[in-house]
Amino acid sequence: MKILLVEDDQDLAEALLNGLQKNHFKVEWIRDGKTADTKISQESYNIIILDLGLPKLSGLDVLKQARDAKIKTPIIVLTARDSTKDCVQALNQGADDYMTKPFDLQELIARIHAHDRRSSHSEGAVLTYENIELDTESHSVKINDEFIYLPRREYALLRKFLENPGKVLSREILMQAIYKWDDEVDSNTLEVHIHNLRKKMDSHFIRTIRGIGYILKK
Repeated sequence: MKILLVEDDQDLAEALLNGLQKNHFKVEWIRDGKTADTKISQESYNIIILDLGLPKLSGLDVLKQARDAKIKTPIIVLTARDSTKDCVQALNQGADDYMTKPFDLQELIARIHAHDRRSSHSEGAVLTYENIELDTESHSVKINDEFIYLPRREYALLRKFLENPGKVLSREILMQAIYKWDDEVDSNTLEVHIHNLRKKMDSHFIRTIRGIGYILKK
């Protein structure tokens, strides 16, 4: 897998470079936004890891220009800014995911694999789990072969669960699924929509892992 790492912090970049290469990724490291913008327009990557605070051209500008150019490569944003507003802005401009520094390398690697799998087969895919069927192209959902209506946030959460059956998803990851749809998220929004999803399917499917997150029982 070929990864473009765009990060101007040398210590962090070298640590990431070393860690990712040890996990058998091919990584190209770029230190500024302008060079990254050129690279992204000229070469193909499986994943782009993009810092927001870059010299010459900001990470947000690099992100926007990539999406304006119809480049669909999954982009994971790194930010030291502990601000929901910054993360929401990046997601609204086309980022697929974000991680706030400092972060765990193994979590980053897990997200890289998840986004690579999703980008390989998400378009037109039908996700199934027991009696649930979700069509990612038509945004339709069937339970027991009957179509049901899901508001967009519930649809986003269900899709995230179906893409990761049997895996514990943290509250942060699930909130990111909601942010992709709307930037006004109340503190109890996740719990409300989890509750609503449980009412529309067998309630035992989505289990709470106390203090960690939720899991679609496999």
